[in-house]
Amino acid sequence: MRTATAAALAALVLTPSALALPVRTSFTPTDPLAPRQYYLTQDHAFDAFGTELPVVNPVRVAIIDSGLDGGHPEFRQRIWQARTWVGGSALSDEEGHGTFVAGMIGAALNNNEGIAGMAFPAQLVIAKIARSDQTIDVSDEAEAIRWAVDVGARVINLSIGGLRDPFNPRLDTYSRAEAQAIEYAVRHSVVLVAAVGNSDEAPQTPWPFASYPAALPHVIGVSAMTPTGNVPTFSDRDRIYNDMSAPGQEIYSTLPRALTSFRPLCQNQGYSDCGMDEFRHAAGTSFAAPQVSAAAAVLLALKPTLQADQVVNILERSATDLNASNGCRQCPLQRDTFSGWGRLDVSKAIGALEGVLPPPDRLEPNDDAGSNAAKLSASVTSVKATLDFWDDQIDVYRVYLHKGQRLRLTLDGPAGATSNLLLWKPGTRRVEDLRRQNLRAAQAIGPGSSHRLGYRVPAKGWYYVEAKVATRGAGPYELTISRARR
Repeated sequence: MRTATAAALAALVLTPSALALPVRTSFTPTDPLAPRQYYLTQDHAFDAFGTELPVVNPVRVAIIDSGLDGGHPEFRQRIWQARTWVGGSALSDEEGHGTFVAGMIGAALNNNEGIAGMAFPAQLVIAKIARSDQTIDVSDEAEAIRWAVDVGARVINLSIGGLRDPFNPRLDTYSRAEAQAIEYAVRHSVVLVAAVGNSDEAPQTPWPFASYPAALPHVIGVSAMTPTGNVPTFSDRDRIYNDMSAPGQEIYSTLPRALTSFRPLCQNQGYSDCGMDEFRHAAGTSFAAPQVSAAAAVLLALKPTLQADQVVNILERSATDLNASNGCRQCPLQRDTFSGWGRLDVSKAIGALEGVLPPPDRLEPNDDAGSNAAKLSASVTSVKATLDFWDDQIDVYRVYLHKGQRLRLTLDGPAGATSNLLLWKPGTRRVEDLRRQNLRAAQAIGPGSSHRLGYRVPAKGWYYVEAKVATRGAGPYELTISRARR
C-alpha cells in the first residue's frame, strides 16, 4: 500500500482560487417578459450560445394559422410575406391563435421589450386560413402550404389538425389534397412541424391517434408536456406519429392588441396575460409545435446546407428521453406513444451539428407508386437511401422493364430492423392497397434486413420496387438492381 508523508499531503491542499472552476456564461435575453417563458429554460433555447448570438442569415418560417397582428411591436421587420385565404388582411388576427404561435417563434429577441422569440433568425411567412368560426377548409390549407414553399419558407408550422381514426372512416379526416401539399413541401426540402392534436376535439380523452397532418410521412408530430415533465391527458397519443414533445401548458406569448384592449388596466398589452381565459393559461399541442419549428429554423440558420430530413433526424434523436426519472411516470424508457423520442433540447440539437450528420435522402418523397415513385433509369444499378419506421416506412422506385428480362434485386438494411422487398406490376397506384394484391409481382419478406428477389418479366412496362421497414428501426440501406436479357 502506498502512503503519503505529511509534507506531501500538505502540498495537495488547494487554495479557494484553485478550486474555482471557469464559469460558463450563456446568452440571456434582455426582453423583460422572458422570465415568464419557462419553456425557454426547459428547451435550453439559448444554452448553446455564449453571451452573444451568432450572426447568421435569416430563415423563412411559415405560420399557417389565423393570421398575425402585423402592427404588434414584436414583429417589426420580422415579416417576409403575408397572404389570406379567408378575406380581410393576413396581418390582422381576430382569433389570436396565429399571433400567439408567431410570438413563440419569431418575436423580436433582445430588444428590451416584451418576450423572446426562440428563432432569432426567423423571417415570418404568414398564411391566414382560419375562418371567423375557427374552421379551416383543407383546400385552403393545401394551397397555403404550396404558396409558403414557393415564397421560400424552409420551415412550416402547422398548429392545426383534423381528427384521425384508422378504424372508423366516418370519423377520419384524411385529405389527399393535404397529403399532396405535404409531398410538395417535402420535395422542396421544407421541414414540416405539426401538432399531434388535442383530445378535447376527439371522441374520447386521451385519444390514441395523432391528427392530420402530423400523421403524414415526413412531418414532425409534436405532443405536449406539463411544466413538471409529465404528459397531459389532452395531448393525443400515437405509437408511430407522435415524434417528440415540448412544453404545452401555461405557455406565455403574444396576442393581438385588439384582444387585450378589453382589459385596459392590464399592464402587458399585446401579451397573453392580458387576454381571454384560454390564453392566460394557454395549453395545447398547438403551442408545443412552434418550439420545434423554432429549433428547426435555428439549425438551418447555423448550417444552411442541411436537408429537411437531416433536420428532422437531428431534432428527434437529440431529444431528451422522458421517463419516471424526469417527471413522466407513464413514459417507458426510450421512444413511446406518449412523448415520442422525448423532450425538445435545442442545445443538444445544435451540438449534434458538430458530429457525424445523418445521411440525407435526396430522392424523397418516394412513398408510393405512380408519379410518387422515384424514377430510375436503365443505367442505375445501385441506390443508397434511408428508411425510418416512424417517419418514412416506404420507398418506391419506378423502373422500366422489357419482356423477357430477368430482374434481380438485392436489399441490404436498415441494420437491426426487419425490412421487406417487393415488386409491383404496371398499373399499380398504391403499394399499400390491400384490395389490389393481385398486382404484386414478387416479394422477399420476413425477418432480417437482407433480401434477394428474382423475377422474369412477362410483359414490358413500368414496374415498382418497394423497400419497406416493417419493425421499429431506422437507418441507411442499399438497393441493387440487375437487368439481364434472356
